Amino acid sequence: EVPAPSTLLTAVNNNDIDIYSLKVDCKVTSRFSHNVITSRAVNRANVSKEAFFDVELPKTAFITNFTMVIDGVTYPGTIKEKEAAQQQYQQAVSRGQTAGLVKASGRKMEKFSVSVNIAAASKVTFELIYEELLKRHFGKYELFLKVNPKQLVNQFEIEANIFEPQGISSLEAEGSFITNDLLPVIHKSFSGKKGHVSFKPTIDQQRSCVDCPTTLLNGDFVITYDVNRESPGDLQIVNGYFVHFFAPKNISHLPKNIVFIIDVSISMSGRKLQQTREALLKILEDIKEDDYLNFVLFGDDVHKWKDTLIKATPENLDEASRYVQQIDIAGWTNLNGGLMAGIEMLNEAHKNRSLPERSASLIIMLTDGRPTKGERDTQVILSNVRNAIQGKYPLYNLGFGYDLDYGSLEKMAAENNGLARRIYEDSDSALQLQGFYDEVANPLLTEVELKYPENVISDLTQNHFKHYYDGSELVVAGRITDNDLNSITAEVKAHGAEDDLTFTEQSDMEETAKALEEQQHIFGDYMERLWAYLTIQQLLEKRNAAKGEEKANLTAKALEMSLKYKFVTPLTSMIVTKPEDNEDKAALADKPLEGTNPLGPMRHQVQPLVQCKVSIDGDPHFIIDVPLKEDALCFNINDDPGIVLNLIRDPATGIIVNGQLVGDKQSSNDASPHNTFIGRLGILNTQLNMTLEITPEKITLQIAIVLICALEISMGDGVKFEVVLHQVWRKHATYGDFLGFYIIDGHKMSEHTHGLLGQFFHPIDFSILEVHPGSDPKKPDATMIVKNNQLTVTRGWQKDYTDDPKHGRNVPCWFIHNNGEGLIDGAHTDYVVSSLL
Repeated sequence: EVPAPSTLLTAVNNNDIDIYSLKVDCKVTSRFSHNVITSRAVNRANVSKEAFFDVELPKTAFITNFTMVIDGVTYPGTIKEKEAAQQQYQQAVSRGQTAGLVKASGRKMEKFSVSVNIAAASKVTFELIYEELLKRHFGKYELFLKVNPKQLVNQFEIEANIFEPQGISSLEAEGSFITNDLLPVIHKSFSGKKGHVSFKPTIDQQRSCVDCPTTLLNGDFVITYDVNRESPGDLQIVNGYFVHFFAPKNISHLPKNIVFIIDVSISMSGRKLQQTREALLKILEDIKEDDYLNFVLFGDDVHKWKDTLIKATPENLDEASRYVQQIDIAGWTNLNGGLMAGIEMLNEAHKNRSLPERSASLIIMLTDGRPTKGERDTQVILSNVRNAIQGKYPLYNLGFGYDLDYGSLEKMAAENNGLARRIYEDSDSALQLQGFYDEVANPLLTEVELKYPENVISDLTQNHFKHYYDGSELVVAGRITDNDLNSITAEVKAHGAEDDLTFTEQSDMEETAKALEEQQHIFGDYMERLWAYLTIQQLLEKRNAAKGEEKANLTAKALEMSLKYKFVTPLTSMIVTKPEDNEDKAALADKPLEGTNPLGPMRHQVQPLVQCKVSIDGDPHFIIDVPLKEDALCFNINDDPGIVLNLIRDPATGIIVNGQLVGDKQSSNDASPHNTFIGRLGILNTQLNMTLEITPEKITLQIAIVLICALEISMGDGVKFEVVLHQVWRKHATYGDFLGFYIIDGHKMSEHTHGLLGQFFHPIDFSILEVHPGSDPKKPDATMIVKNNQLTVTRGWQKDYTDDPKHGRNVPCWFIHNNGEGLIDGAHTDYVVSSLL
């Protein structure tokens, strides 16, 4: 269970831990924010007590450092490649030398939480540092802080120093918990290039009422500001790196052509559809008369409001409002059909020249589920959308709730110059939908390209953008390779509402350096770190849409930079070593991924009652036999050949099983999806210092043994595996030999066992609702409730070869689509490891 979110230091149900000092120190230089949270506490009890440090930080931020100082001894966090950090952590787990470190993800924030046992009268200091590039939304930069110390703090302070070379034009600070009495405690000022905010309430000012022992500091503290814009952009150079901020003003708005593609499947019924209607009606009120629009609804079938996009005249908007009010539920989820209809409509309108020549076209698609009608293969849908749009305009995907393949929505948007955004199921979902529309409601420029001298610049971040929207900002950074360069000139070309536009910016290095030298609060190599931050963010985005060698190269580059600049990213983890019971223990900090449900458990810490029988075989089919339900679940993993997946990892027994995917014999030049199978198995027992590698040709355990048909492996009483060899006719045009892996007995595996198969050693419950005909008459579909997720599943069967290795037997099962998402913890990519052994 994920603990309730809190910020900064908390001592849960423990009045003996006294937080006597808590400071949040923010330094913002050229939009790049460096934040240090320092908490000091003392144990006033006469016995040792547990102290908790909880911080919520923005999802867009990267943690860069964490330390604990206990009685003068410093315990630092170390950032490592994720797999290496995981191995170090698992070694500590196997020795019993671990302690909990919680990661959870919310709307804007993600949580970092660590606890430590401190002796009587001892003191502890926690310090967390994170960095982020502040984005401009609706004409403001926002520094967002969560405040919840859960007790009165003798020295509580939030301080922010802002330096912007362009000069600060406005600065505001407010808190959701601020009362009239606390308003005078917020001090804010700005002059020229400097801004300052401080909030330092006394203990009495923190009290929820006079003489109350509880605090009223609980909520959001938000600092917003903007900069002067005397020119369209600002080009800054520091220590061999540059950043270019581009946000022109006084530009005419472009008409926009917008297609709303809306999911009206049965899962959207009730409040979700009502909120969607509310948001669309409000959006229609804000659409301008020179805009063009249309609606595409997809359920069982696809319905268009009009055959083509129409102008947003008052009469047409009235008709559109009546149409939106009548939108109703219409069966299952034909996602591919809805997307294709909307894209083809926009393509035809451009082809027929029925839209303004100078205008901005975009698609906004809203769905709350996975495809259950028509084309259901995610890879095929991605390919169809990419081929249909051909880079002409952006696609924005809005994912409503968690019963959807958010990773695919992200990938689809990234491949088509857009982005994905989650809409949280809550009372304000309509406002969330409307808020996203507002961000893209006012396009000013299209096809924006920012150019720099080629012979003196390298490692440039993204410098071409489909659209520039009012109130936002385009940011480009890069390295300067000419050490003798004194100035740099940038040229920006774009299509405007009336003409093609060209902007020119120039920056002098000496002037920039002189201005920065005057500012004492500026932190070190901020410009280089800003460039690294932006580069890593964009490498990770490209990686989501890449495959094969390209994905491997992007991963390697992003990992190299994450380690060099000490950022905790999806590719790295932080190992925190801390003292417990006279020995050092380890905790592991990862970056939560948006695609996972924060309400779902990351691990099941429950002793198995009835063990499921689990296996992997075929291309590759995972089968989970659930005795309590007298039924089975199954799913496939579709990924590139060569990928190694962790199947079982038990830190208590030291048993690890990994499997490597191999492809079929299709040509590597064939772009169509390939079948993959388990081609190699690596089995380790760290306690016995044993490694076992199994391929269709041989087993390597100090000596090579030929695998005849099936192999049984026992690791003491209570752990038994079976490996089945599938040999294919050597001249078969498509398939090669592969392996099946079955867990025959695992009752001695510990409660900490995990992995793609190992997680199902724990009890699992599910419910089947609404069985109905599917696309295949022999395979009905149904709604499954499992792990608090609502999934669309298909009845089918898979082969089990334990009793008959040659022919096998059919096992009826409910098939979970999209790589088991919603059934497995996290996403299948979370189980990818670097090597077989």
